[in-house]
Amino acid sequence: MKKINVTQSLLPKLDDYIKEIETVWDSHHLTSKGSKHEELESKLKTLLDVKCASLFVNGHLALEAVLEAYDLKGEIITTAFTFPSTTHAIVRQGCTPVFADIKLDDYTLDPIDVERKITDKTVAILPVHVLGHVCDVKAFEQLAQKYNLKLIYDAAHVFGVKVNHTGIGQYGDASMFSMNATKVFNTIEGGLITYKDESLSKKLELIKYYGMESSEDITYIGSNLKMNEFQAAMGLCNLPLLDHEIELRKKNCEVYLDELKGLSSITLPHFLDHIDYNYIYFPILINKPYSRDDVYNQLKVKGINAKKYFYPLVTDYACYRGVYPSDLPHSREVADKVLCLPLYGNLSLDELMFIVHELKNALV
Repeated sequence: MKKINVTQSLLPKLDDYIKEIETVWDSHHLTSKGSKHEELESKLKTLLDVKCASLFVNGHLALEAVLEAYDLKGEIITTAFTFPSTTHAIVRQGCTPVFADIKLDDYTLDPIDVERKITDKTVAILPVHVLGHVCDVKAFEQLAQKYNLKLIYDAAHVFGVKVNHTGIGQYGDASMFSMNATKVFNTIEGGLITYKDESLSKKLELIKYYGMESSEDITYIGSNLKMNEFQAAMGLCNLPLLDHEIELRKKNCEVYLDELKGLSSITLPHFLDHIDYNYIYFPILINKPYSRDDVYNQLKVKGINAKKYFYPLVTDYACYRGVYPSDLPHSREVADKVLCLPLYGNLSLDELMFIVHELKNALV
């Protein structure tokens, strides 16, 4: 039985990738800011319409790096409805996560609850643009200014997204984008930090390259977080495919919305006119009396690998359970109901209709 996974990695034609890496073979320059790295970084600045950007080996270490670069020590307010990487980065950098609840309409962090959680120990807000949906960037900008806090976005899910024709990377002090194989745009693995303060560039480079000012001058206790040439080459091959991939995903979302409208047993995502989405995921909520887990299991039997994304909440993982206060009724409600249906450009109409058919059967 053929399996339909929740996503599928975007890949160029093999010949195109081989052609792209031929110059890497010729130069023997495999890493440490080679020509592919520099070309990709420059093109991403243009694509995302940002002034400053820095490539990393993956998104998680990029997020850790920007927290380190700002030398943040104290409480950082964030969401528990996210991938554990968000919280791990905060904790691994010696800060304390404080969890605020989410909004029920788009599952992003609620600015009203965030303000309730701000104390004299708060040093930053770290909202997550979750499942392709965008946080209330205006409200968070106002909060950050009002309380003099750093505003750093986990933008792992919103590569290429725009709000009112403005690139999402322009909001806040900095944003972290993931370019993991599961994302709309990938560099196999990869991460990107976009930021406004040009003075941050040197600190990020020191963190990323062992703290080297030069080969004979180490001025900072840095790490090794750099992207290699093979990752960058994959990114360069995938960039020309991105717009078409997003368009195909959008059409597939429209099929889901049309075929599933009017079902009281599920809550469908909604898309706002002022946002240009990348359609990375298609999250639905399974409403009572139906069980999300039952629906998930019935789809899996049919070869449909939907995903309970995000479940459980970060605060329910063994490493965090009972450690931090977590009175998050909206987050818990969504985590218990959410199911992401398969979505990617190569998903055929026949496969989409099969998923719709089996989903409806599971809700009888």
